[in-house]
Amino acid sequence: MAGSRDYDDIPGTYVFDGRRSQQGYHLNMFCMSLNAEANRERFKADEEAYLDGFDLTPQQRRAVIERDWLGLLRLGGNIYYTFKLAALDGLSMQDIGGAMSGVSGGEFNQMMIDGGRPADGNRRTGEAPAGQSSGTPGAEATDSAGHRS
Repeated sequence: MAGSRDYDDIPGTYVFDGRRSQQGYHLNMFCMSLNAEANRERFKADEEAYLDGFDLTPQQRRAVIERDWLGLLRLGGNIYYTFKLAALDGLSMQDIGGAMSGVSGGEFNQMMIDGGRPADGNRRTGEAPAGQSSGTPGAEATDSAGHRS
């Protein structure tokens, strides 16, 4: 995508901005089509054939077929639209959050009850985890609250 944004280097963050909206237009229109019961039935009957009706990139198409939830967001999917596909599969938002986090839906739910993920780790691409030097000249470490030192 052309033009860098200040949030582009935050690991694991896929801001649904104008660029991603344009990138994911056809993907999101596919997801929105699942609002209609007849379309859900057609999709369940033959996913590949149903997807032929949408101008998806090969990567978007693969992400839909493989239910690559994080990949769908990277490829311009809006979480509220892509969740329509998850709901069709009988998945909850916790199931999707867990899949994106590498844990089960139940573990994800408990993690949220317990206050979410720890804030430790990289805040920006190229930064070392909290309290560690990256060895990169000019790189700043962050403490557990995300403050730069």
